[in-house]
Amino acid sequence: MNAPLRRAGVVILVLFGLLFANLNWVQAYKADKYRNSSYNGRVIVAQYDRPRGGIEAGGIALAKNTLTDDTLKYLRVYPKNEIYAPVVGYRPVNLGAVGIENAENDFLSGESDTLFADRVKDMFTGNNTGGGNVVLSLSTKAQETAWKELTNNERGVTKGAAVAIDPRTGAIQALVSMPSYNPNPLVSHDTKAAAAAYQKLLKDDSQPLLNRATQETEPPGSTFKVIDSAAALANGYKPDSQIPAGSTYKESGAVIHNAEDEACPGGDTVTIKDALTQSCNTGFARLGVKLGRDTIVNMAKAWGFEDDKLTLGNLKENKGLPVAASRTGDMSNPDGSVDKAALAQSSIGQREVRMTPVQGALMAATVANGGKQMRPYLVQKLLGPDRRTIYTADPQVLRTPVSGSVASDLSDMMVSVVENGTGKKARIKGFTVGGKTGTAQNAAGADPHGWFIGFAYDSKGQAVSAVCVMLENVPGGHASAEAARIAGLIMKAAAGEGD
Repeated sequence: MNAPLRRAGVVILVLFGLLFANLNWVQAYKADKYRNSSYNGRVIVAQYDRPRGGIEAGGIALAKNTLTDDTLKYLRVYPKNEIYAPVVGYRPVNLGAVGIENAENDFLSGESDTLFADRVKDMFTGNNTGGGNVVLSLSTKAQETAWKELTNNERGVTKGAAVAIDPRTGAIQALVSMPSYNPNPLVSHDTKAAAAAYQKLLKDDSQPLLNRATQETEPPGSTFKVIDSAAALANGYKPDSQIPAGSTYKESGAVIHNAEDEACPGGDTVTIKDALTQSCNTGFARLGVKLGRDTIVNMAKAWGFEDDKLTLGNLKENKGLPVAASRTGDMSNPDGSVDKAALAQSSIGQREVRMTPVQGALMAATVANGGKQMRPYLVQKLLGPDRRTIYTADPQVLRTPVSGSVASDLSDMMVSVVENGTGKKARIKGFTVGGKTGTAQNAAGADPHGWFIGFAYDSKGQAVSAVCVMLENVPGGHASAEAARIAGLIMKAAAGEGD
C-alpha cells in the first residue's frame, strides 16, 4: 500500500473513532439535554399527554389545564391573567418557561424523583397520572390589593413594584410588578401566534416582562438610612444620641441639602431618632462619613446587600425566582482611599447605591423580627397528584445582621417615622406601624422614585407583615407619600383586614 493510501486510511480511522466517541458522548452524557429540549417535538407531545400539576394560593387556581382537541392534549390556562404573572410565570410550547412554572417544572410535569412511585404505579394501572401541585405562600388578598393599588395609584405612575413578607417565617405574602402581562397568549398551541405575542411584549418600552420586584435595582433614597442607623446603634450610639446636621453639608465638593418638608429639626444637631423620623439628609450624610466606608458597607452586606445567590421559591432545594443583588457601589478615590463625597451621598441612598424591592422588604422584616432575617420563600407546599402532602416549607433563618436590642431600637425609631414623621400615610387603624420613606433622584430632569419600607404589629405585638413599595418617577412632589399609602393597605390586607 502506498503512502497516500495509508494516510487516507489513518484519517478515516480517526474520523470513525471521533464519530464513535461523539455518539457515546451524546447517548451517555447528553441524552437528558436532547430528550428535554424544547425542539424535540416527540417530547413536547408526550409532555402534553400528561396533565400538568396546578399552581395555587389560598385555594385559588393560578395555573391549571383545559382539555383540547388538537395534538397537544392539554392547554395551560392562567385564570388571573396579569396579577400573578411575575410569580407564576408561564410555560410555552416551544420557548423556555419562567417563574414558578420553570423553578418547579420537574414536579409540575411529574418527572421529579419524588413522584417516582406515581410513575411506577402508572405502569401497572395504565393510567397517565398528572404532575404534582404547587401551593404558594401568597395571600391572595394582599396580592390583589397590591395589584389594585399599584395600577390605580393616585399619581398616575405606570411602573413600580411591591413585596410583602411575613417577618416571622419569610413567607412571601405579595409580589407584584407593574406593568405586567397576560401569560395566556404566550402558551397558545399556535406557536406562531405565541411567538408573535412574546415579541410584542419584548419590544414594549415599558418592559412588562421585567419582574421589577426581583430584578429591578434602583437608588433607594432615604430608606438606606435604616442601614446607617443600624451601623450607628451597633457601634455605641443610642436613639437619643446627638449628631451634627444643619441645613446643608458640603463634603469634598458634594453639597447635600434636606428635602423641602423633611428638614432637620432643631438646627445644627439632632438625635438619631429625630433624624430618621424627619429624614434628615445632612445628619445621615455626616453620620455615614463619621462611621466610615467600611462600617457602612459591611453593615449593608450584613443585611443582604451584595448577595447574588438569593432565590424565592422552594426552601428545601433553594431554587426559585432569582433576585438581583442590591449594591452599595464604589466609594473610593482612584488611589483606593475613601471618597468622602461618595460616602456622604451613598449614606442617603444615592450615588451608586442600588436596591431591589425584595431587599427593602427584607430590611423591614428583619427589624420587625428582632434582628433575625428569615429566608424568603414562595412555595408553601408540594402536593402529589392525589393531593397528599410531599413537602411543607420549614422556615429558616437566613442571617442575623443586628442584635435584638438594636432591632428593638430601630423598630421604635421606625414607628416614630409613621406616627410623627414622613410616613404618616402608612398608618393602619388597630395596628402599630413602623417604616421609612425614601425619595430617590435617579436621572437628570426625571421625577424621583418614591419608596416605602415598613412593618405592622397587631394588637398583641405580633409582626404580621413587612412590605416594600417602589414607584418609579413620581410626579408632583412628595414621591414617597403614595408608596407609604399603598404599603399600609397591603399590610392591612396581609393581616386579613380591609375590604
